[in-house]
Amino acid sequence: MSTFNRVAIVGGTHGNEFSGIYLLKKWQASPALISRSSFETETLFANPNGFRDNKRYLDVDLNRQFLPADLANMELSNYEQSRAKVINAQLGPKGDARTDLVIDLHNTTSNMGPTIILLKADAFNTQLAAYVSSRMANAVILFEDHCSMEEHYFLCSIADQGIIVEIGPQSQSVVRQDVLDWMDEMTAHILDFVELFNKNEVPELPATVSAYRYEETLKLPESEDGERLGMVHKNVQDADFTVLRNGDPIFTLFDGTEVCWEGDYEAYPHFINEAAYYDNNLAMSLGKKVEIDVIR
Repeated sequence: MSTFNRVAIVGGTHGNEFSGIYLLKKWQASPALISRSSFETETLFANPNGFRDNKRYLDVDLNRQFLPADLANMELSNYEQSRAKVINAQLGPKGDARTDLVIDLHNTTSNMGPTIILLKADAFNTQLAAYVSSRMANAVILFEDHCSMEEHYFLCSIADQGIIVEIGPQSQSVVRQDVLDWMDEMTAHILDFVELFNKNEVPELPATVSAYRYEETLKLPESEDGERLGMVHKNVQDADFTVLRNGDPIFTLFDGTEVCWEGDYEAYPHFINEAAYYDNNLAMSLGKKVEIDVIR
């Protein structure tokens, strides 16, 4: 397996998610905190104008601009589309990137705790999942490996390996100490693991790791013209990664009617009532609980 020579830590992909931004400032002032002997670490502030204006984004979501066709399309030239091309040139280019691993730091308003989102289920990622789980008891492992890196539009998909650190709950445009501390700790564990992986010194790990795997995204109840008709049920609100079974209430309409989950599997909601997704009437993502084989 190949080693990692360059790792990039990205913060502020969304300008009102503050933990990663303030951690970048901390690490830039004390670079030894993120330095490891076997690889170079660099930091990148992805959306400074979004932060300046205290907005998630100015024109479009920066974390949805990294499909190869979009990066090559010079007609896509608003602020975030242009930033995506600059970031791709700095860390990439996608498909032949100078950066081996991108760690993208995010906050969510949902009660997801310290979650690591992995885009592949290969040896590196499954070992990383097991390592982080063993070092951080409250860590949540979420796989979104339903498509190739080329097909992902996330910023971290620039590199051959990309990780999203997603910590919540934290309201937009604020900083919570527990959330920032979790992000700091989880990032340190990831860097430590990369160092061990490079040196072929990964400790003994369990054969499997408990995780969740993304399955689908649900929208809030809507009328035919897209008007919102209801809200997330109070029993589901703040219950990220708690099982939802067929027949359990999932939405409450504004007239008081309960809408129940009619799925054919045990679902684990997450990104529940994420504030940033309300512009698309998205209610939550659903995943399945899985045991992932740790590949050696």
